[in-house]
Amino acid sequence: MTKEADGGCYRQMRPDRTHNMVGEVADLRVGSVTVFQPRPGIVMDLDRIRNTSIIAHIDHGKSTLADRMLELTGAVDARDMRDQYLDSMDLERERGITIKLQSVTLEWGDHVINLIDTPGHVDFGYEVSRSLAACESVILVVDAAQGIEAQTLANCYLAIESDLEIVAALNKIDLPAAEPDRYAAEIEQVLGIPADEILRISAKTGDGVAELLDAVVGKTPPPIGDADEPLQALIFDSHFDQYRGVISSIRVVNGDINPKTRLRFMQAGTVHEVDEIGIRNPDNTPVDRLGPGETGYLIAGIKDVGEARSGETVTDDRRPSTTPLDGYDEPKPMVFSGLYPIDGDEFSDLRDALEKLRLNDASFTYEPETSGALGFGFRCGFLGLLHMEIVRERLEREFGLTLISTAPSVEYHVTRTDTTEAVVSNPADLPPAAEIASVAEPLLDVHILTPTTYTGTVMDLCQSRRGEMKKMEYLSPERVELQYTLPLAEVVLDFFDQLKSRTQGYASLDYESAGYEVADLVRVDVLLHGDTVDAFSTIVHRDRSYSYGRSMAKKLKELIPRQQFEVPIQAAIGGRIIARESVRAFRKDVTEKLYGGDITRKRKLLEKQKVGKKRMKSIGRVDIPQEAFISALQLDD
Repeated sequence: MTKEADGGCYRQMRPDRTHNMVGEVADLRVGSVTVFQPRPGIVMDLDRIRNTSIIAHIDHGKSTLADRMLELTGAVDARDMRDQYLDSMDLERERGITIKLQSVTLEWGDHVINLIDTPGHVDFGYEVSRSLAACESVILVVDAAQGIEAQTLANCYLAIESDLEIVAALNKIDLPAAEPDRYAAEIEQVLGIPADEILRISAKTGDGVAELLDAVVGKTPPPIGDADEPLQALIFDSHFDQYRGVISSIRVVNGDINPKTRLRFMQAGTVHEVDEIGIRNPDNTPVDRLGPGETGYLIAGIKDVGEARSGETVTDDRRPSTTPLDGYDEPKPMVFSGLYPIDGDEFSDLRDALEKLRLNDASFTYEPETSGALGFGFRCGFLGLLHMEIVRERLEREFGLTLISTAPSVEYHVTRTDTTEAVVSNPADLPPAAEIASVAEPLLDVHILTPTTYTGTVMDLCQSRRGEMKKMEYLSPERVELQYTLPLAEVVLDFFDQLKSRTQGYASLDYESAGYEVADLVRVDVLLHGDTVDAFSTIVHRDRSYSYGRSMAKKLKELIPRQQFEVPIQAAIGGRIIARESVRAFRKDVTEKLYGGDITRKRKLLEKQKVGKKRMKSIGRVDIPQEAFISALQLDD
């Protein structure tokens, strides 16, 4: 490999001879450029294969690095190149973040690199853990202008636990604020990776990316597998295509797959014929065989989305393996919200959409529930608020639904006075206060990395959210790590936004579950004209119940249109009212047709109107428009 400077830009010169995907040499040239020409049918030598993932904190340059790798290896022609090439969803491009892991097969010299680009946000950590199961190494990317962040540590520890080789690189060295030497020393101190082994790269300009690919080939051990053993392949991702059915991303561990293979899905217990197998380079390219250590895709005409979930082991039905591969631990949802269609007739469409989306994202759960105010819907569990927002937006974009989501809640463990226990994720299901002996709420171990300048304001934020400090450690004179135990309910709403606001965007956050603890919690109900609206109910700490009740009543007063009778809006704990606002009645001018005369005529009409309003108020129901529900339950508020 040679590299030439061309006006400050880096251009990779490809070799004249390139190995194809299954072990044969292709030597077809157009001008001076070698054309990739796979010849199917021969199992690739394991020593040529390298399986790796890119992991990093959010916005440290993973997707841009993947773009440069696609260019340098010739996988994508320069005229077809675009930013975030592997991010296939419009939502990912609009937000500038990776939501779903994406795999691609690259040619580099005599080796084949199976690369997985992973998300960086804490809510999508499940995607990262799935990708690591298909790799032998990781590329750890750190921003040379920001250094180690919370997700850098979390993802690196995941790689260490999986016993993967780590190839570390400091990215964005072209920035004026970059301090690669300083942050290389910080990485060595915190993670134990020698500073002289950390590569300096710029994913934007391409500087150092070729050396990084060489390091991946040199440090990553080849996969272990045996083509003569019975087939074992792991599904690490799937999505549903309305024309071709389920398309699965697979990693072959032992044996091989060809288009004549009859596959058995070991967990589902079903059998399917292979329609197509192939590799992504980065477009789907069919091949005649996938052997040990290779990563690719599988289409087997599967229409039932439950038969090809992530973690499923695929084997040959004629010569099956007796033991399945280690799958994945089911992710545990942390935030719960109700999703309801605005049009009740779309309930069945919402159910089908949730089933198909869960194939592509196994980290959320759903079960049917009913609301007196919103009708039929689903109680869904998510890994975090961003995850919840993304799932809702994907349902609306990809399946054409219009949804209302209730206020986010967490899962509480309730002990009744008769010693029975219940798990409550919907505030409306909380038993009456007289029947409750105790309520335990979930806790989080929160790791915050921040410049030392903001230590005081971060500590104040955590303490205002009922946090308890566990540890404070200085990573360097300028950066400190704070560890707190915080109630999950205090984190899911606006904690992250407040943290970023108070630290001018410099702090980073990572968290993990820390069990349950009994707390003084109450359910705050909202009553409209004396009737409880279950969609607005929430469980809060008693100390915050009064402020929540006042703010919700005030918000609803602005949202609910005036009726022909006065509407009281009340917040209550049990039978005790803690806040009240009123929507004044709108008054019709019944004396409009009068043009003078005796005053008694006017008084008679006004008395008649007063009696009518009193009777209407006793039987009237409040008309709440859908816009009021949507605005009242806005997470941003």
